This record gives sequence, C-alpha cells and structure tokens, in this order.
Amino acid sequence: MVGLSLGEKHFIKGGIDQNIRSDGRKRDYYRPIFVETGVIPQANGSARVRMGATEVIASVKAELGKPSALHPDKGKVAIFVDCSAVAEPTFEGRGGEELSAELSVALERCLLGGTSGTGAGIDLTSLIVAEGKICWDLYIDSLVISSDGNLLDALGASIKAALANTAIPKVNISAAASADEQPEVDISDEEFLQFDTSAVPVIITLTQVGRHYIVDATSEEESHMSSAVSISVNRKGHICGLTKRGGEGLDPSVVSDMISVAQHLSELLMSRLDSEISAAEAEIGDDEES
Repeated sequence: MVGLSLGEKHFIKGGIDQNIRSDGRKRDYYRPIFVETGVIPQANGSARVRMGATEVIASVKAELGKPSALHPDKGKVAIFVDCSAVAEPTFEGRGGEELSAELSVALERCLLGGTSGTGAGIDLTSLIVAEGKICWDLYIDSLVISSDGNLLDALGASIKAALANTAIPKVNISAAASADEQPEVDISDEEFLQFDTSAVPVIITLTQVGRHYIVDATSEEESHMSSAVSISVNRKGHICGLTKRGGEGLDPSVVSDMISVAQHLSELLMSRLDSEISAAEAEIGDDEES
C-alpha cells in the first residue's frame, strides 16, 4: 500500500483530471516496455517483462497428460502467480498469498475464458496429441519481481512472450494401439514445434480515478482508484475475457466505453509487444549462432 500525503493525493488526482499524469504521461499512455525471452533455460519457454518499474517473469513447462472427460479434444493450461515479498513488503504472508490467488484467477479469466474454456485466448485444441488419450499440459508460473502498479497487464504480456518462446517436442504416436489402449509415444529430443501465439490476447486494465480512467496505472495512481476493469483483447479485436476489481459499481454505458477504448489500445500494445518479442527472439538466435 502506497502512503501519500494529502497534498500528493491532490497533485496526482489533479494531474489525471488535466490529462498530465505525475510522470508526464497522458491518461492513455503506457510506460516504456521491455521484453527479454529465454531467461529460464530449463523451461520450455520463458520471458521477463518490464513496464516502468513493474517487473515480472513467466515460465512455461510442458508435460504430457490425459485430456479431461468433459473436454477430450483439448489440452490443459494452469496458471500460477507468486508475489515475492521482495517486490513489495505487503506481499509478506497472507497478503501475498491472497493477491497471488486473485491474479491467477484473473489471468485464467482473461486468457482461458474462465474454467469452462469458452472464449479461450489460448487454443487448447492445439495441445491435443491423441484425442481423448494424450495431450500437452502447460504449467505457466509467473513471478512478480518488482511491483509498481498494473501487475495484471504485465503478467499477461510476460505470458504471451513466454508462449512465443515456447518450443514443444514433436511426439510420434504408435499406430499399433487399439481404440481402448493408451498409445505408446516417442518424444523427440531434436524436433520441436513453436507454440502459435497469434490468438493469445493482451490485457488492458483501465483504472478509474475520479471521473476519468487511465491505462498502465502506477502504484500511487492505483491507491486512488475506485474500480478497475481488465479486458483481454485478441489480434482481431475480439474480447476474450473481462474481470473487475474495486467496490464501486460501473454504469453499463461506462463499461461499453471502456471496452471500446481497450480495443483501440490493444492494437498499440499488441504492436509494441510483437516488436519487443521479435527483437528478443532474434537476439537469442544471434547468441546461438555466435
């Protein structure tokens, strides 16, 4: 929790009212974004993302599993968030555990369409090896290293970048297995399939402060918020998920306007992330060649 004097609070809120935030940004401007991929060699994919002073890492581990009986044609994805007490003193103990659980659920809603998987931004059907029998289970672990606001968007960006860096081993299936038998599999050590992230959305959180809402809020700005709406938008502008925090209710017309703003901002954020991820992946390729 950010402790501010009354004068500091008036300064921050007054700046937002005048569309000049305390760090010089306009209400709809992001802080500088930096992406580094391949930061955890033991993982199938990983990435570090910085948005201003907020820094997070995501890693992806792929393991063979069995599809659920309800969704025999889909693989499974589990998302876990760890809020390090080093990042923020209030993350110590129960405070960090509650925030970790809240962020994990919010990410699943935004990226997986909730528990049903409906509207999922991550294509779960692409994880099937043998329908009803074998699938890839992706375990996505995210760590908050430094916290200065807008954690959900930064975590979503790091997951998108980590998935872009993810290589899944090619699996050959034994053709001799009968319909009732579990087929034998041969996992290649040399051939890998790059995970397709073209449909993975970005998350845009619009934080309401007074009469206005802002994007990429800092911790100081979040201490003034009445509510925040996080909207995940894919490359086609389709809404994949939505989650809200804060006690104050929002008029449906305001939510509709927020969605329109998020769709516009998603194009800009998607473009910036694509550029950063491509540059990070190219740097890895250069390092491997040298």
